[in-house]
Amino acid sequence: MERRSPGLLGAIRIDVLRLHETWMELLFPRQLDASHVLGKWKPETAPQKVGYYLWAALGLLPVLVGYPLLLVGFATRHYAGRLDSAVTRIGVLGVVGVATLVWGALTVVTRFQLSTEAFLAVGAASVVAVAAAGFAALFAKVGGRITSVLLAYPAAMTALFLPPVVAALFTPSLGNVIFPNSTELAIWILDTLLAVGGINEWLRANFTLEGTGYVLMWLALSVPAGWLLGLLVALADLIRPQSDG
Repeated sequence: MERRSPGLLGAIRIDVLRLHETWMELLFPRQLDASHVLGKWKPETAPQKVGYYLWAALGLLPVLVGYPLLLVGFATRHYAGRLDSAVTRIGVLGVVGVATLVWGALTVVTRFQLSTEAFLAVGAASVVAVAAAGFAALFAKVGGRITSVLLAYPAAMTALFLPPVVAALFTPSLGNVIFPNSTELAIWILDTLLAVGGINEWLRANFTLEGTGYVLMWLALSVPAGWLLGLLVALADLIRPQSDG
């Protein structure tokens, strides 16, 4: 029989249910994909029921917060799948060649339109980006999910972020777009994620966000950003495996 599509609302309901079941699986066995196991565990005693339903209620907030992130994971998985197919066709050397072509073109433009200092800086950043692109493709092909999350995604973020940020140091029109947004992002990170144990105060006292500071910022962000995207893709695979569509 032909499998019917659940539709948009049906797909959302299934995803949210699976996401909540994943939360329940953290403490209680056989909650996820209960149709494929002997049965879903159910509380029997009063303390078990209190713990079970309290944990279920606490899971509502992580589900509400986690579902938008899950959608990011689905989108990232979609485009990562396309890139993986491209890597399969052209190989790691092909990826290095494409990255060399793209960032080499940026370097050539810099050579004729900007200073020698800009040319050398963008050229060095492009070399690092090309190497990072090659390592990202290599790690994605030879390793499993852990290798992809820990190494491939951060390397890909480095290949994506580094040359434009370096070029922005010498191109006012590009810098007017990248640097104000980078400053706002840095302020938000310092005031929220790093507002623990005085980390934000130490960073503000010891680092100035100007010039190469932007380059160091994006290099530092490429690692956790890659880890986050990799984890979101892993979550997407858990909640909606590729075979589910």
